[in-house]
This record gives sequence, structure tokens and C-alpha cells, in this order.
Amino acid sequence: MMPDATPGPGPVVRGQPHWTTYLYRLIAGEVSSLTRYCDRVVQWQPQPFDSGYLLDRIEAPAKSTAVHASELSPGDDQSRVAVLMNGTFNYSSDIQGFLLDLHARLGRGDRIVSVCYNPYLQWLYRLANAIGLRRAAMPTTFLTRVDLDDLVRLGGYEVVRRRPIGLCPFRLFGLGSLVNWFGKMVPLVRWFALVSIVVLRPIKPTTKRPSLTIVIPARNERGNIEAALQRMPDLGGAVLDVIFVEGHSNDGTWQEIQRVIPLYQHRLPVRAFQQTGKGKSDAVRLGFQHARGELLTILDADLTMPPELLHRFYDAWCDGRADFVNGSRLTYPMEGEAMRFLNRLGNVFFARAVSAVLDSRLGDTLCGTKLLARTDFARMVRWRSDFGDFDPFGDFELLFPAAVLGLGNIDVPIAYRARTYGSTSIQRFRHGFMLLKMTLIGLFRVRAGRWV
Repeated sequence: MMPDATPGPGPVVRGQPHWTTYLYRLIAGEVSSLTRYCDRVVQWQPQPFDSGYLLDRIEAPAKSTAVHASELSPGDDQSRVAVLMNGTFNYSSDIQGFLLDLHARLGRGDRIVSVCYNPYLQWLYRLANAIGLRRAAMPTTFLTRVDLDDLVRLGGYEVVRRRPIGLCPFRLFGLGSLVNWFGKMVPLVRWFALVSIVVLRPIKPTTKRPSLTIVIPARNERGNIEAALQRMPDLGGAVLDVIFVEGHSNDGTWQEIQRVIPLYQHRLPVRAFQQTGKGKSDAVRLGFQHARGELLTILDADLTMPPELLHRFYDAWCDGRADFVNGSRLTYPMEGEAMRFLNRLGNVFFARAVSAVLDSRLGDTLCGTKLLARTDFARMVRWRSDFGDFDPFGDFELLFPAAVLGLGNIDVPIAYRARTYGSTSIQRFRHGFMLLKMTLIGLFRVRAGRWV
């Protein structure tokens, strides 16, 4: 007999070797990839037939339930509450209304995590009801992707993550796990899964001007150090914190940093550190570790991304456009020999490949300038401790968790400039192979997720 189900499912008898139990494990595993890095999970308006099994299986520091929006404490920009909706959309006739009610009770960092039934499989519910295999109430609303996107926008949110789950709801002696794991990576096929886990980000502009730490990794960039400070923009009264991280230079870069710091301290608080490790990723981590700002950004010392454009990244975050702001060098024509032809082809390829892997629209994955909140970076550090170190460049280890944690990203197009000092350290084929390896890691470990 087909059980009373929420995602096809319904009440689950604890300990029963039931196909719904397996399906809920799949759902809980996907939801937990986000909620284990949240501060708490609140299941909102559980359906009468919901036994609480899914909430029990989800990993989170704290868990509770709520029936009314008033039971949700208004959040803030620092905390992260995941509001779980298990089939709630499918039993509502006014999704826009309750999304609007919740919007006022959520902080910028909070996320709605909704288990949504596949609209193209609604005939299974009707068939089960017709022949008496289901005792739970029939779902009334089945949302296509377009329907859901429109309702979400009308409610003041954006979809920041969407994962189909449950292509095969049976173990089948281990074959079910194989089908589900690979099915999440196969285009078109994966959209025949029983449910989708959809993560919504409330769009909320900030009412203040948060402080900003600008980390400038610098290796053999002596001729660009003073220009970086001279060209630092005014961000409308925001407190700036500039950190140079020098990495084993042989052209006097460290000495130049020491020379210019006293000259600009009256205008900017500037600090400097020297790497003991190697690589840009290590330099960025060191700078972020010492950051004082509420927001963090990276400015490459070669100044190919004009410092004057930093305000566009900052304003995009403050306006609520996204919680992860990424630079894109591939929109406008580039200046002179700013990027060689093969490098540009590689950048276009990896932008498309990583976008497909992460189910996230990215115009440029390798632009050095990115901006995010320090609290979100702290969650990324926790994610990296679980996932493992894999990125010597630092771009993918920010992009991957930004997608997993549902930050929501937006690209800021920049006019990429040619260097005026020094030369690039990029080795096209060697580094290209490393980037390809990291993209495959993302495909098999981020998009496919855990084997359940």
C-alpha cells in the first residue's frame, strides 16, 4: 500500500523499513547540507499528517516548530535561521500571502527551505487517491518552475538553490542510491525526481553602511602598492579597513608596503602581514582572519580590476541584490593585452562549467574580486573543514560554499585593465588542469552530494 505522504509521503512510523523512510533520508541529507551551518531550523506550519520524522533527521544546532509567523523572532544580518516547509506550498491556496507575512519576520541571513512536490507527477497522487492507496489530504497546488519563481519574486524573495531529490525512492539492494547519486548530475533526467528542495533568500536592503575590510594579496607588485591606496574610493561614510598580504616577493614589495603605510594612515587604516604559506588562497585566508570589517572583499594588487569600482560591489550587497557579489571581466571589451586569447577561452569555459555544476548563474568564476559578509565567510570556513581543502587559487572555495549555503550571487561587470607593472604568474595549461580537477570535484561532491 502506498503510504500517506508529504513528498509523495505522509506519516512515517519510526524504525519501520519503509520506502518513505529512505526518501526522507534523501531529503534530510540534502537539507542538512545547508542547515548544519545555520544557527537553528524552524519547521513552519507542519501538515497534520507530518510525524516530525524529517525534522528529526535534519542536522542543525537547534530545531523547533512554529504555526504562526508571530512565533518567529525577527532575525538580523548576523544570524541564520532556516525555515523548513515540508510540502507547505502544495497545501496552500495563498503562497504569496504567507510569504509576505513571513518576510517581515525574517532577517537578511535567514532562508526558507521548501520541500516541493514535482508538478509533473501529480497524476500519481490522483491515481493513489482514486484507488484508495492514500489516506492523507490530496495536495491542492503543484507549482511549475515558472509559477514558483513568480510567486517568490512577488513575495520579496529569490530562489538561490534548487535541488531535485528522489529519482528512485527505493533502495533496490543499493542500486537506488546509485541512481539517485548519478541522477542529480544528469540534465533533464533529474527533473523527474519526486521532490525538489528549494531555498529562498529574502531580499532585504541594509539600513546602515557596514564596515568593509579590503584584502590586497601582493606578490611582486611593488609598482602598484601606492596606486592601490591612492585610488581607494570613498564608500559614503563606510569605515574601511585595508590589509596588504605580501607573499614571498623578490622585488621589494614588502619594503614598499612598509614605506607607504605611514603616508596614508591619516586617510585609511592600513595594516600588512606576510605569508608563511603559499598561494593566493592562503593570502586571502590570512587577510580575512585579521579582518575587522562586517563585509570582506578582495582586490588584486595588479589593479586590473579598478579600485574605483569597489563601490559597485559594496552597493550591490547593501541594496540586497545578493549576499555574494562576484566580479565579471567577460562582459565588456578588455584593455589591450589584459587577458590572452587562450586565457579568455578558459575563463569562458570554466564560467559555463561551474555554473552548470552549481546550478548557479556565474558570468566569471575566476575574477579576483568578490564581496561577502564576514559571518558568511565564517560559515564557509566551517564548510571547508568538512569538505576539505582543494583550491590553491581561492575562487572555487568561495564560489562552491556560496552556492551550497544559498547565499545568492550577482555579477558586477568590470572593464578589465591591462597591467601597468609586473607580469602575470598564471601558467595556462598547468593551472587550467588544476581548475578542471576542481570543477570535477564540484560535480561529484557538491552537486551530487552524499551517497545515501
